[in-house]
Amino acid sequence: MVWRGQESRPWIRLCVLGSLLLALPGCQSFMPNFWSRVLTLSWDSYTHQYMTEQAILNVTMETLKSLPGPHHLGSQGHYSSGSEAGLGRGFWHAVGEVVRSNAAMDFLSSTRSDPVYHFDSERVDAAMEMLRVFWNQSVLLANAREYQGARENLGQLFHSLQDFYSHSNWVEMGQKAIYLHLLDPKAPAIPTASENFPTCAKCHSPSCRNNILKVMHGPEVPLLTTGYFSDYPIKPPGKCSHGGILDSGRHQEAQGGINKDSTSPFFSPHHYLHAEAAKLATMATLMVLRDLRDTVGPKNFLRLFSVSQAPALVFVIDTTGSMFEEISAARQRAYSIIQAREHESAYILPGTFLLVPFHDPEVGPVYETDDPEQFLRYLDDLTALGGGDEPEMCFTAIQLALTNSPPLSEIFVFTDASAKDRHLYNSVKALTLEKQSKVIFLLTEDTKRGMRKRRETLSPDRFSLYTSLASVSGGLTIFTSNKDIEKVSAIVQDSATANKVTLLHAESHADSDCSHSFQVDRSMKNVTLHLVGALTDCTLQSPNGQSQPLLGPPGHLAELERLQGLYRVTLRPPVEPGQWHITAKAKGNVTFNVIGDSGLDFLYYIAAESNETHPGLSRVEGSPVAGSPVFLVLAVTGLSPAQKASFSHVTLVGADGEGLQEVSLNSTSSWWSSEQELVGRIEAVPRQPFCVHLFGRDGHGNTLERVSSEMIEPTHVQIQVLSSSRLVPGHRSSVAFEVWNHGPARSFSLSAEDDHGYLSPTGPYSFHIGEKDSFSREVVLKTPKKAAAGEAVTLTLMVRARDSADSNYAVVHLTVIPQDHDTSPPSCSAMLLEAACPEQCSLGNWSVSLAVKDRGHSGLAEVQLSQGEGTLLVLHQGSHHSAREGRHGHRPGNSQQEAHGSERDHMVAGEPPLSVTSWVGGRPVRLGYVSACCAPTAELVVWDRAGNSRRCQLASFQQRASQEETIKASCQPVHPCQGLGLVLLLISLLAVGPV
Repeated sequence: MVWRGQESRPWIRLCVLGSLLLALPGCQSFMPNFWSRVLTLSWDSYTHQYMTEQAILNVTMETLKSLPGPHHLGSQGHYSSGSEAGLGRGFWHAVGEVVRSNAAMDFLSSTRSDPVYHFDSERVDAAMEMLRVFWNQSVLLANAREYQGARENLGQLFHSLQDFYSHSNWVEMGQKAIYLHLLDPKAPAIPTASENFPTCAKCHSPSCRNNILKVMHGPEVPLLTTGYFSDYPIKPPGKCSHGGILDSGRHQEAQGGINKDSTSPFFSPHHYLHAEAAKLATMATLMVLRDLRDTVGPKNFLRLFSVSQAPALVFVIDTTGSMFEEISAARQRAYSIIQAREHESAYILPGTFLLVPFHDPEVGPVYETDDPEQFLRYLDDLTALGGGDEPEMCFTAIQLALTNSPPLSEIFVFTDASAKDRHLYNSVKALTLEKQSKVIFLLTEDTKRGMRKRRETLSPDRFSLYTSLASVSGGLTIFTSNKDIEKVSAIVQDSATANKVTLLHAESHADSDCSHSFQVDRSMKNVTLHLVGALTDCTLQSPNGQSQPLLGPPGHLAELERLQGLYRVTLRPPVEPGQWHITAKAKGNVTFNVIGDSGLDFLYYIAAESNETHPGLSRVEGSPVAGSPVFLVLAVTGLSPAQKASFSHVTLVGADGEGLQEVSLNSTSSWWSSEQELVGRIEAVPRQPFCVHLFGRDGHGNTLERVSSEMIEPTHVQIQVLSSSRLVPGHRSSVAFEVWNHGPARSFSLSAEDDHGYLSPTGPYSFHIGEKDSFSREVVLKTPKKAAAGEAVTLTLMVRARDSADSNYAVVHLTVIPQDHDTSPPSCSAMLLEAACPEQCSLGNWSVSLAVKDRGHSGLAEVQLSQGEGTLLVLHQGSHHSAREGRHGHRPGNSQQEAHGSERDHMVAGEPPLSVTSWVGGRPVRLGYVSACCAPTAELVVWDRAGNSRRCQLASFQQRASQEETIKASCQPVHPCQGLGLVLLLISLLAVGPV
């Protein structure tokens, strides 16, 4: 069943949108997300986000209905007022990962202009092959319980699958069912029109009807076609265009277009078929999800989306000889939590239990299970023996815990030693922020024990990195004693229950009086305050003005448990709703953390407006740039349709609890969704670190507040992953990235870490970047031959300025895939137009830069210029391997001609192929071609080492339409001395057999 809701729109100013539209370049798929509808004024269009969310929700509820028991469903098995709300915050986070992976196909430089990812330009066979790869990887990863990688693959699969119905003529054929052959090679297939077969007639109006030739839909042999978008690759005469005002190729023969991406005729010539295309795209998405459920099993399917799953319990424990009491405390807390969960009915799935012991020099192994009894056995087997040296490999253990635990986890670290592996701090910090996990340290440095040996005199601030990591993640650092550790560990039980939300998280500096407030609403239960530090005075005040000195005798408002390093305060029931106040004095720093039980919470991410080839909001990876305009996208979870609530704004709050900036919010959600989506524009990101504080009101006008306690650290440097390749046992793979400096010219350092040790020794890098400039490089990973298929590898890239605290990070999730025979040919794609031709061709040159990459796993082998009067340049980016093997895996001979040929960086037509085997494993090779304008065509051939080849045709011609000149001039650089015309460079990608 399909639900469809109306969205809030009165807050949009049409004049602003009009100006935004004028700046938009091309768009070539269903719109990515809700913001696309704002930018294109197509309010009733279905987006990739909408179809994906709807399909996951429907199949999830179907799956729950099929299991024994009620599972939060209504009496008839349909959606009840509490059913979606009971899916949990983890479910909506998982859905968000799939949605953002789907939308990223329109935003990433490696996929947004590639026709294979969007079923454009009649690349149907290659696109089907890509779909099947995504499917196989999704199943492989789900069965391997590598759910984050599986969700990323699903998002990519859904994007291409949904685009087929919008970009092809399947709907125009009159088809009412989905095309099964896309994912099932045994299902009946419909041939694709050949390259020289005309498919469309001319259409000169925004709305094109009956412009697909009748012969395409003939009763005998119907043919598939998909529209050609823009100028890459070249559109043969008589072929259909994608169409719409953002398609610069729509005026080429045959004029018009066939896309059904939106309901607007200005963007979609076949707008009148948008609903039919969206319906089929949704049906296809539902089919994939049902097939996935049947393949991996219902329980594994629900785990994939974290459906009503208990919070993960993650322990990182130092097992040296001084840690007997800490291990006992962790064991006791785990037992209490497991016992309590046995009597709860709130969960459908058990949570993840994860244990990482460390004992220098040994770290691990990682003990992971969803069986609570097995987890207790793991803890029972821990012994505190030997060692005792300080420091220890604590960050290595935390890194393993982060890479193996679900997002939104809380990680509890028990140790009495400082970190030996301090160099991993930035990598661990990046993983913590990327997963939005919290790290809580329980440190038991007890001078009376005398168990630790000191290798050297240690700094009194040797635990400062622990404190920093806890602070930025929204966690706590508790310095306690051997005597109190068992009682202090109650904080684990406080946090590891269902529907835990944060009402206040703030830090106050040394020796200062501080005052904070927090809001308790009527849905709140079991409110607990954790005050970390050495308090000298503390007073709690209720909403009706009653006060209780917490350090005095017991009172009627709250119960206090006073321990070394921690004051644990529990509000006595019934908890009075309204605003509570707490004031305190302390010796040294103090941290305030207030939590409670409520189903109502929120998720969020920072996004930037993408105006490359697809309009929409693209998630900002890593930290945002200080001073830049961005959007804050929030999803309120746990709110059923029956609950009336509105949310007006968020406040960006500094670490000390002081507000830095207020951001107004507007709703983008449909009426049926329990995940209420909100968006607000931050005009300029603050320079100070901040967290997000959400404000709203319930149906009775009472205040609602929630806090996301992790700190966002604005910066002036960005790192963006440009491309990454799959990991194949025995092969090298690469991850290309770009660093942008948004500050003055200065030097940077970059480090990389992966959790499997696959990185080739290539760093750390040091480099200089000019003001408002960038730097590109890549890292290489070598996957061992014995690596298991389905293994997930987490790569973390960290960049830091040498003269300031500016830093940023990128986290890449990679997957080891089976080593099958490589049948995928390489690909070519244009990157940059560098010159334009004058009307008199003898007076100028034209040039283009392009990227060539291997789609399989064998690696690129050779490049040859087969036709053309110009020069082909290889733009070297550095080589990591000395071996130069040909496309059949052999080394070149020793002749001077071959040796010289392998080192060439340019060629002309007629010369032998150039070996490029140092770019293997999917790493793209950048090429440049320069020619006189009187020689407007060229062709190059690219081989991979498996013998697959592709011919890439280049052509230059004068652009005649003045309107199209204006559009191209606004988004592509033109040499100032050559303004007589605009050259359009078209690449035709023709896959052929081995040459």
